[in-house]
Amino acid sequence: MRGFEWTEPDTITGALDAAGGQAAFLAGGTTLIDLMKLQVMRPSRVVGINRLPLTGIRVDAKGLHIGALTRMSDVAEHPEVAHAYPVIAQALLLSASQQLRNMASMGGNLLQRTRCTYFRDIAEPCDKRDPGSGCAAVGGFNRAHAVLGTSPHCSATHASDVAVALVALGATVDLRDASGTRTVDLDSFYRLPGGTPHIENALRPGELITRISVPRLPWARNSAYLKIRDRQSYEFALASAAVALQVRGRRIEDARVAVGGVATVPWRLPGVEAALRGRPPGLRTFEHATADAADGARPLTHNAFKIPLLRRTLVRALMSLEP
Repeated sequence: MRGFEWTEPDTITGALDAAGGQAAFLAGGTTLIDLMKLQVMRPSRVVGINRLPLTGIRVDAKGLHIGALTRMSDVAEHPEVAHAYPVIAQALLLSASQQLRNMASMGGNLLQRTRCTYFRDIAEPCDKRDPGSGCAAVGGFNRAHAVLGTSPHCSATHASDVAVALVALGATVDLRDASGTRTVDLDSFYRLPGGTPHIENALRPGELITRISVPRLPWARNSAYLKIRDRQSYEFALASAAVALQVRGRRIEDARVAVGGVATVPWRLPGVEAALRGRPPGLRTFEHATADAADGARPLTHNAFKIPLLRRTLVRALMSLEP
C-alpha cells in the first residue's frame, strides 16, 4: 500500500471540501482497503466520513429512506424493511459475510468497484484499471463474467446484490457536492462500460451519496431475492433475481424485475415486467414472460451457461412469491 494523507471531518461540508484531487471517501472500507493493498487504487488522500450525520432508516408516506452511512446489517435487520421490502432485506443478508455487513455502509456498497480477478491483478491488462491497456478477460478465463451490457473493453459483473433489489423497486439516490444536492434514479446512475469502463456511474468528482430512497409500494411486501452462486456464502452471484408482484383477482397488475450476476450493471427487465402484466401468476406465465430475458446477450468463451441460468433463476424467484 502506498502512503496517503488521512483526514476525518466532522461535517458534510468539511468532507466535500477535502475531496479534491485524487481523494477517496472511506466509510466501512471493505472494498477500498483491499484494492489499495493490491495497488489497484492509489488515492493520495483518504477522507474518513464515518463522523458525518448520514445514518438512519425511516419509513413514511413517501416510502423508505436510508442514510448512506447506515450499515448494511442494520438495514437487513430492520423490522419495517423486512416487512415492507423483503427483497431488500434478503439481498443484504445474501451479501458478503456478517462481519462485512456489520462494517459496510449502504452508500459504499452501491459504489463498490465493478471488478473481476483481472482488475485486481496489476500484472494483467485491464481497461477499467488502466484505460487503453486491453481486457484480459476477452481471451482469458471468463466463466464468472457478464453476458449483458458488455463491451470489448470490459465484461466484469456488477458486484452489489442490494443494488439489484433497489433498481427493481425504482430507488433513487441523493448526491451532494459543494454546489448542492441532486437526486438520480439508481437505474440510470450506473454506466455501461462502452469505451470508458473506468467511468462506472454518474457520480461527479467530489460528490457524495447522502441518502437512498425507495418509493412507497404497498405490494412490495410480495417480493423476493434469489442468488445463485458456486458456494453458499461470501461469493458473487452467477445469476440473481429481484422480483416483486402485485396480484389481484388472479391477475398480475404490476411487476418489478431486475437481475444481477449476468450484467455489467444492475439490469432492469422492463420487457419481462410488461409480459407479466395482465396474466395469471403461475409457471406457464413465468416461463413465457422470461423467455427473452437474455435478449442481446453476448457470451464469452466460458459463460454461455448464464443465459439459460438467468431464465431459470427468474422463474424460480417468481414462483417463490404469493399468487
